[in-house]
Amino acid sequence: MNSQKPRVIKDFEKLMPEIQEQIKLAYPEGFHKHLIHFYNKEKKKVSALPFETEDTYYMVRMTILEAREIIEEDSDYDNEGSLKQDVREEYESKYGDMDHMTEYLSDEENENDDDD
Repeated sequence: MNSQKPRVIKDFEKLMPEIQEQIKLAYPEGFHKHLIHFYNKEKKKVSALPFETEDTYYMVRMTILEAREIIEEDSDYDNEGSLKQDVREEYESKYGDMDHMTEYLSDEENENDDDD
């Protein structure tokens, strides 16, 4: 993470649709396994999904339960909680050439190689 970038802590539903789509592409198998925990300025423990773009480091605030509910209720995901192939292809064509997405997409390919 680049410490020079501003950190933005937001709820998933309050993010711009383009950022939501990029997050879905970055985490096509769901969010709950990727949550991190930190303490906010009120010293309360918060869980969030990290996501970094060229100019911003997002901490998308959500609990494990909320992360699962987002995926269950989102028509972009199938019944197993995976991003549908046609949606993935659409988002890859929209965002795949963005520098910050390269790391997420290459990590995904490495995870898929481990499954073989």
